[in-house]
Amino acid sequence: MQYTAGPRRTAAALVAAAAATVLMTGCGPADDGAAGTPSAPPAASVPAKPTPTGGSSGGGTGGGTGGSATGGGGGTVPTPSASAPGGGGAKPCTTDEVKVSDAEQAAVRPPGTGTGAAIVSVTNTSKHACTVNGFPTVAGAGNGSPGKNVPLAVTPSGKASAVALAPGARAWTKLTFVNVQGEADGYCVSGATPASFPTMVIGVPGAGAHQIAMTDGVFAECDNKATVTAFSAVKPS
Repeated sequence: MQYTAGPRRTAAALVAAAAATVLMTGCGPADDGAAGTPSAPPAASVPAKPTPTGGSSGGGTGGGTGGSATGGGGGTVPTPSASAPGGGGAKPCTTDEVKVSDAEQAAVRPPGTGTGAAIVSVTNTSKHACTVNGFPTVAGAGNGSPGKNVPLAVTPSGKASAVALAPGARAWTKLTFVNVQGEADGYCVSGATPASFPTMVIGVPGAGAHQIAMTDGVFAECDNKATVTAFSAVKPS
């Protein structure tokens, strides 16, 4: 009887132990998965990356380096101009600082047989820059006597502005006359008598009066009138 009951109890114990093992095996992976693998935090809990504010508020094209380079105003610091028009600070030329050339006949002139038009240049003969500005005066020279000069009525043409002349540089003006017509002594359309002058006196504003000749022939004109251009750094035609 003892031997029969013992095996039965032993078998029952083994069956119970096996069942417990199965239950423990089935629960193991589920428990490990729930406890061992943490869930990802929600997206809203991730802090946003701060946006830089220093570079963009400086503005302009300087970007992050633009604070002091751009002057803080959002733009690039302007580069000073090389030279301003109107002489760049040079003083007006004086009488002793310029030389007025003899006149040459202009390529573009009124039809006729007189002088028509002439080009005159003013050269800076000093060792520093100076300026000429305005329109010349014109007078027929009175045979060496200034009191006998014959002033011509001058009509300015164009707009005058200061022309800065470096040492040796020149400015030009063009004198256009009422031209003589015909051959020999010629005639004036107005009926006046043509005038001729071996030399003329050209007045440069601020730089005195200068007596000049023609490079070819004499000054021949009508009505004692001339249209003159302002002194310019560009030679007229």
